[in-house]
Amino acid sequence: MSSVVPLLKLENVSKNYAAAADAAPLPVLRDLNLEIAAGESIGVIGPSGSGKSTFLNLIGTLDQPTSGRVWLDGQDLSTLPEPALAAMRNRQIGFIFQGHHLLPQCSVLENVLVPTLAEKKSPTREGAEERAGTLLKRVGLGGRLHHRPGQLSGGERQRVAVVRALINRPRLLLADEPTGALDRASAAALGQLLVELNREEGVTLVVATHALDLARQMRRVLELSDGRMNEARP
Repeated sequence: MSSVVPLLKLENVSKNYAAAADAAPLPVLRDLNLEIAAGESIGVIGPSGSGKSTFLNLIGTLDQPTSGRVWLDGQDLSTLPEPALAAMRNRQIGFIFQGHHLLPQCSVLENVLVPTLAEKKSPTREGAEERAGTLLKRVGLGGRLHHRPGQLSGGERQRVAVVRALINRPRLLLADEPTGALDRASAAALGQLLVELNREEGVTLVVATHALDLARQMRRVLELSDGRMNEARP
């Protein structure tokens, strides 16, 4: 048996949401058991309402399971108070959403640097501007540092969001329908970029998506159905 601690581990994780006062809670996730190694890339598929976003929220410390435990880098998240969880989110987890959520009044560079401002003594704050410039050049936006989001295409804005998610050198990168608002060509380009950055940055990548083409670019594909998660067929 391997002694290597997985980056992410779920033990008997279930999540219910409250229903009407006189109704039983609505189960969304049921008894999930999963291990994800550092550096892996995972695609999570399933129909709308299957719990993909809920799953990302749980492993991203934005929500807590109704029962069971989530471990990140050997740390039982249920033992951490909210300030510690907030620090973990900022230092170890990057988020990409379907909407880019860029600040319209800020430049591309300023948007990318926003996560570095959360902690004055953050170990990633020093050299952040240089890293931002390097990453923006890597994703083809080296000449756009001082443009505002309104001056960019949809695909370019989403690439800025990817760089922002990576600026603090996270261990875990979570993407929730990252190509959902993009045209086919831009979606394909963004998917390829995520795969390349997973390899180059060594970041563990978990992508929840309806797009099978995107999911299949990941090394492993998991499917959520009826609240349960299974390895998807090739």
